[in-house]
Parts: sequence; structure tokens; C-alpha cells
Amino acid sequence: MKASSLAASLMSLLVVGSLAADDKFLPGTQPLTGTNDLSLGMIAGIDRFLDRELAASVERRAAKWHRNFSSPEAYTKSVEPNRERFRRIIGVVDERVKPELHLLATPTQSAQVGEGWGYKIFAVRWSVLPGVDAEGWLLQPNQEPVADIVALPDCDTTPEMLIKPFPARLAQMGCRVLVPMLMDRRDTYSGNPKIRMTNQPHREFIYRAAFEMGHHIIGYEVQKVLAAVDWFSADAKRPIGVIGYGEGGLLAFYSAAVDTRINAALVSGYFQTREQVWREPIYRNVSGLLEEFGDAEIASLVAPRALVIEASRHPEIARPPAPSQGRAGAAPGVIATPSADSLISEFNRAKKLVEPIHPPLEMVLTANYPFLPDVLFALDPFLKALKLWPPPSIIGGPGHFTGNSTVDAERFHRQFDQLVEHTQRVLREGEARRAELWTKPNLNLSHAGFPPAKDSAAVVKKYQEDTRWYRDYLWDEVIGRFPPASLPMNPRSRLVYDEPTYRGYEVMLDVWPDVYAYGILLVPKDLKSGERRPVVVCQHGLEGRPQDCANPKVESRYYHSFANKLTERGFITFSPQNPYIGKDEFRVLQRKLNPLGKTLFAVIARQHERTLDWLAALPFVDGERIAFYGLSYGGKSAMRLPAMLEKYCLSICSGDYNEWIAKNASTTFKGSYMFTGEYEIFEWNLGNTFNYAEMSWLICPRPFMVERGHFDGVGVDEMVAYEYAKTKRRYDLLGTGDRCEFEYFSGPHEIHAVGTFDFLHKHLNWPKR
Repeated sequence: MKASSLAASLMSLLVVGSLAADDKFLPGTQPLTGTNDLSLGMIAGIDRFLDRELAASVERRAAKWHRNFSSPEAYTKSVEPNRERFRRIIGVVDERVKPELHLLATPTQSAQVGEGWGYKIFAVRWSVLPGVDAEGWLLQPNQEPVADIVALPDCDTTPEMLIKPFPARLAQMGCRVLVPMLMDRRDTYSGNPKIRMTNQPHREFIYRAAFEMGHHIIGYEVQKVLAAVDWFSADAKRPIGVIGYGEGGLLAFYSAAVDTRINAALVSGYFQTREQVWREPIYRNVSGLLEEFGDAEIASLVAPRALVIEASRHPEIARPPAPSQGRAGAAPGVIATPSADSLISEFNRAKKLVEPIHPPLEMVLTANYPFLPDVLFALDPFLKALKLWPPPSIIGGPGHFTGNSTVDAERFHRQFDQLVEHTQRVLREGEARRAELWTKPNLNLSHAGFPPAKDSAAVVKKYQEDTRWYRDYLWDEVIGRFPPASLPMNPRSRLVYDEPTYRGYEVMLDVWPDVYAYGILLVPKDLKSGERRPVVVCQHGLEGRPQDCANPKVESRYYHSFANKLTERGFITFSPQNPYIGKDEFRVLQRKLNPLGKTLFAVIARQHERTLDWLAALPFVDGERIAFYGLSYGGKSAMRLPAMLEKYCLSICSGDYNEWIAKNASTTFKGSYMFTGEYEIFEWNLGNTFNYAEMSWLICPRPFMVERGHFDGVGVDEMVAYEYAKTKRRYDLLGTGDRCEFEYFSGPHEIHAVGTFDFLHKHLNWPKR
């Protein structure tokens, strides 16, 4: 016998003997002490870790910029890659249609809806995307315009307020002004009256489906601004500016950053340090924003063009519309006026980023900060930047508006419906977009021949090579990849169960500072010397705990103590805590992760990676036979974690496998997350990259199984079967069809533990007892 084999056998004998003789904690671990709630403690620790990551993002951004200050032209060219990435993450990804603007009139109402000194106001519509128009108001000066301006009041501004403060002032100065109608923060149309209405602000309702499909409410409204710039640019060449307040300030700022045709921007009520964006309404959530862009970096995209920042009171938004009459589900979020220090420090950082550029950025602080905007003071540098100085003298007041509130409400509803329908259009196109992504050479299985190859080792090996790029793409671009664990493992354990046939231990493993992996290991008592057994990782669902799967004293409603039952069959089981517990406390983690370009599974993946390494090192564990079996949110884990972590030798998805993209983004499916409180569930651009079939292709050729009850409300059989057919086909064409199974059962959302247990015995090569 080799020395290494002898040492391993002696270690195994020592461990088995120790398990029998000293059961206070596992050999090779330190005692786990304390009485803290380890599940909720995990959430608190991750929260602290993410606060540090958000703060550190400011310094990390510099590595993604390569500014060239040799000339204004060279600078603009040097930041173009950053501009393109910014354009993509805010969802400005569709080609706009030919710019056309139309006056809107009805048999009972003229297109002219108001006038003031030197200008008239018209109700207008202009084309943006296929099926999407912008609607709003055109303030047309009576003389030849001297400049073209897109003016964006805050999204809750009523039409009657259009003519003040700044659109009317600009029109009086001879500017042609377009004012787009923006989606507001009310919830009037948020939902489907045939299914459920919600209290989500209109902006959030559109955000949810759009985000899943690589679009954004911000992107849609920036496109409306840029379509106005298209229309302006088709006319005589005049200076073009954007000006906005509140949500309109955000849009003016972002529009100027992505389109160099805009000569100057004035932003009021939106500029500050942005590392607390997770506190703001979710419709401001931009995936990956803070890894490359704070407000200072976005300002540097406007340079060398003029940017005027007015420090003023922000719109004060304390919460979404209150739940009422069955309406619920909105994400929390606050907009508040930042401290002057927050604004000034970010502006100074912006100035430092572009210091060599001339002319420098300009910033105006109103004398009565933090009160309402002082447009007269803020407009001066903006007009100077547009070469409209000195401005003409203005005679008379701001004018009057004679719009029809009923007509305006109809226009708003039409705008809302168009954007919702566009999200559903890109949802329908998602399958084709995913097919376009999955065209890497040699991935097409036609080379396998017909009939399918019989588990040809060469075919399978080639398939695994071809899918590695997609595995990395899923982890890097969709889930988000943190660096590996940085701390020593430092395993701690304590005995919590002592049953006739097995013992149970709570186990903790360090990952990063404040972040740990935690779960319950169940070990059969009949382990023999030198024996290495398979492990089944048993994963709980939403708001669950390891005890739901592994507590021998209480059989939980959904899990039916499946970890205990598997251990009684001779398997070793480990039931991890995943950090989706604590309601809004864990959802805040997702809000903090998204601006870093990551999701909750970015943390979970490294926790499981650490757990896998520890399990595989145990002398009584066969590291080649570690399986994953999860229910509900644990089923979500079963799709994502084994797709990234190849140390899982098989995966069973229970109560979650679905036509997942429709489940998230459909406004006509009654089980859609569009109508529920799980606002954290949406994953940026998932609909164009990975549905559950594509995730299962990354698990393939390892064994994979779906378990589903006919009465499980997470989906409907037909939708699930449609998606599964693509999974099964992939396995069959590789000649590995015997590794892929589906079990329906007549029951609800729960672990059934019949066909799945047989599947585990078969593919983990463990005899039934």
C-alpha cells in the first residue's frame, strides 16, 4: 500500500472512531460557540461586507478609464468605450426609427394648448422605437428659434406646471423647447386588472419587465430625449441643450452623457455621491453602475461639453404609493435632498477627473440651498454654454396653459401601455436572442449524428469545452463574480442532533471578512473505516433555514425532512443556509449588489464553493459524488450553482424549474413576479442570455432532474414542459438522455422524494436500503 493511501486510511479510521467517541464537534474543526441566530447573522455580515464593497467601488473605477487629454477630440474618443458601456447598462440598446413629429389635435381640441409672451404651446407626438412614441408639448417661439432644448421637469409635474419654471423661460428667450411626458410615481395602471393591480409606481412596473430583458425605464425615456435630438438635428443646425429637474434631471444628465450632439446640459435636483443608490427607488437601480460610474464619472462623459449642476432641493419621496384595496408589492425606496457636502464632494471629484479639459465644468449653487430651484440664476451659465448670451429682455409673465386634463390622462395611459407592450415584445423575442447568443462554433450538435451518439466521450468532451465560455459568461455577466474566499476556512462545528442512525452538526466556514457559510451536516453512524460516501446538499427555499431540511424532530410542511430521510438511507447530507431570509433585509442585499454588477447568487456561489472544498476534504466523503437538491428558491439555486460550480456532480430542481423569463416578466401570466413583492427576483438581461434550458445545458452532461407537483403554483405544467423539452433534447443529442429525468406528481409545492431519491441512488451509485 502506498504511504499516501495508508495515511488516508488511518485518518479515516481516526475520524470514524472520533465520531463515535467524542460527538461534541467534528474532528478537524474548532468548537462552534455562541447563541446568536446564525441565519440572520449571515444576512447582517453580508450587509457589512457589501457596504465596504460599495465604498471601495469609487477607487476601482479608475482602472476602467483611459482618458486622453491631448485635445477635446482625443478626449471624446478615449471615453467612447465607457460611453458605450454606459449606454448598454441603462438599456439604450435599440435602434430608433426615423424622427417624425406630429401635432395632436382632436375634433374638439386644437393642437395648440397654450401660449405665452413670444411663443405658443402645442401638444405633440414624435416617433422613438417601433411601437413606442414620445408624447409631450412643443413650445414654439414666434420667431426663428435660436436653440433647441429638451426640457424635463420632474416626472410628477402636472401639465399645468409645464410653463414654469424653465420651459417657458427658455421659450421666451427664443428657444424651441420639447417637453416629453414622463412616467410618474403614481400606481393607477400598474398591474393587469384581469390578474392583479399593484401599488408599484408606474416607473417600477415598467422597470421590472424591462430589467429582465436588458432594458430600463431610464433607457426608454433617454431614447425619447434622443429621438427629440434626432428631430432637432434633421432641421437647421442650432445649439442643442437638455435641462431637467428631479427625475428629469437624471434623464437630462444621462442623455447628455450618451449623446455628444447635445452641446450643454443643466441638471437640477439630481447630483450627489451615488454609493447609497440602493436606498433610492428601484427604478433607479442600474446593474453594474458603480463599478464604472458614479455621478462624477458620468459628468466626465459629458465633458468637454458644458455641464451645469444646480444644487437645489430634490423631490422628496418617502415611499411608494400606500397599499390599498389589494394593491401591494412595491419596492421601498426614498428620494431625499442630499447634504451640500455630498453634492460638492462629488462635483469636486468630477472636476478632478477632467481637470485638464477646457472649458472646465461649471456648477451653480443656489443661494437658498437646499430649497427650490432658482432657474433664473442657474440658466445663465447654461445659456452662455449655448452661446446665447446675453439673453434677450423678457416682457410679460410665463403665459397660460389650456390643456384638457382628460385628454392628458389618455395620453399618459397610452404612453404607459406602449412601454409595457414594448417590454412584452422584447420578452417574446428573447428566445431568438438567446439562440443568437448560443451559436459558439462547435456547439451545434448536428455533428453528433443521427441517431444520437451513445455517450461518445469525444462528443461530450467537445461539448464541455464549447460551453465553458457560456459558463464564464453566466458567472461574470449575469450572476456576477466576486473574488474567491479570502480567509482561511477555519471550520467550527457543534453537535445538534444525535439520532439512532446518524448525528447532526452545525458547521460554520469563513469566506470573507463578515461573510461565512453555515449549514447542518448529517453523518450516518455506520460509516466504515476507509469508506467514502456520497453527499447530497439539501437546499431550503425562500425564508428557509437548514433546520427545515434537517431537523429530525419536526417534519416541515414543504420539505418533509428530506435531508433526514436521505441520511437514513446512508447518504451524508449537508443543508446550507442561503441568504434569502429576513424579507426586506435580504432584499436590500440584492439592491446593494446590483450596482456592483452582481446578484445575491454572486455571494452564494462563493459560499457553496467554500462548502464544497470543505466537504470534499472530509475523509469519509467522496468528493466526486456531491449532489445538489433544492426546493423553490433552493430550486433557483439548483439551476444556477451547479451551472457555475462543476464540483456538483448532479442537480435536482424541485418546485422551481420553469419558463423562467416569462415567469418573471410576463404581464399576462397570473403567476408572474410582475404582480408580487419579490422585487429582488429580476436579473439584468437574463431574458436575452439564459432561460432555465440554457442553464441546464451548463449542467449537462452531468445528471439533471426536475421534480414538479401538478398543483404547484409557481408555474403551469405546459410552460414547464415546453422549457424542459429543450433540456431533454440537449441530453438526448449528446447521447446522455438517461441522465436527464422529469417527475410529475399529483401534489403541491413540496419535496416528493420518490423519483428523485431513485435518481440519487442511481447516479450517486449508492444502494437502496
